[in-house]
Parts: sequence; structure tokens; C-alpha cells
Amino acid sequence: MTKTTRDTLIDAMIDALQRKGLHGVGLSELLTSAGVPKGSLYHHFPGGKNELAIAAIERVGQRAEQAFAALFERQADPLDALTTWLQQALGQLQASAFERGCPLATVALESGPDDHAIRAALANAFIAIRQALQQQLQRHGYPQPQGLAALFVALYEGGLLQARVAGSSEPLKEAVTTLLHLIRQHRTESMPA
Repeated sequence: MTKTTRDTLIDAMIDALQRKGLHGVGLSELLTSAGVPKGSLYHHFPGGKNELAIAAIERVGQRAEQAFAALFERQADPLDALTTWLQQALGQLQASAFERGCPLATVALESGPDDHAIRAALANAFIAIRQALQQQLQRHGYPQPQGLAALFVALYEGGLLQARVAGSSEPLKEAVTTLLHLIRQHRTESMPA
């Protein structure tokens, strides 16, 4: 299947958001990365860079939902699936020399109160990710699945930020290992005897 110009632009923006954030990448750099002329950007995204960023944020949320669905289908225990997801994310982070973080977090950190559309897209993407996790945890009988999903996403984002800054995956590994241990322990204690 051939990728459309629109998809090429969205993928280039996702890559830019991961590495540099919305304000860190210039329009010329983005167009060069996508290999498309300026007119293509405005043809597909009349609102320019911000409209493209919103489309990229929405795509990240959709891809995360799809990735979780596939991962949870392959692994019986959601905590094992989350461990696999974490290992994949850490592998990508390490392979990029700690340059490529979460595109959602990068944009969220630099957005301001006047960035209504971008913040709405970010909020929707985070909601979709938390709900995908919550559904799997709930399906497998974990107590407080909504809170656990929110906690995991918050821990992941904060741990990823610390890992990028430290140039080491240890802050994220340690936090997630501890959380998963506590979740397993809590689940065992709350199971009927």
C-alpha cells in the first residue's frame, strides 16, 4: 500500500514531535523530511503546522490504541503486555540515543493555555490510551482498572522524560518494575480465598 502525501506529512510531524517538539522544528525542515513541497502542506492542512500537529497527535493516539489491542491479544496477562510495550519503548529510546521521546508529552510540555486545539487533541489521545489500558485491565479482573491505567500512563510519561534527560533507561525501568510488582501483589491480596 502506497503512503499518501498526507500520511507522509503526518509521519514526518510525528518524528519531529518526538525529537524536537512542535516549536523546535521549522517548517522547511519538516517539508524536507517529508520530501514534499510547501504547497502540499497547505493543500492537506490549510491551517499549516498546527493543523498538521493536531493530525499527528490524533494519529499517535490511534496507533497506540491499535498497538495495545494487538499486544493484549498476543499476551494473556495485561501486565506482561505492558512490560513488552515498555521494553519496546525503551529499545526505541536507546536506539535513538535518548533523543526520541513520546510525541504527546513533548507537545504537552510546550503547549500554553492559548493552544486550545492542540491541548484538546492531546487530552483526547491520552484519554484513548488510558481507556485502552483500562479495558484490558478490567477484562482480566484487575481491581481499580481506571486508576491503574491512569497511573501507568502517568508513570510512563514521567519516567520517559527522566530517562531522556538522564540518558539512561534506569529511571523508567525502576519505576515501572516497582509499579508492576505492587499491582501484582495488590491483585493477589484482593483475590478471594
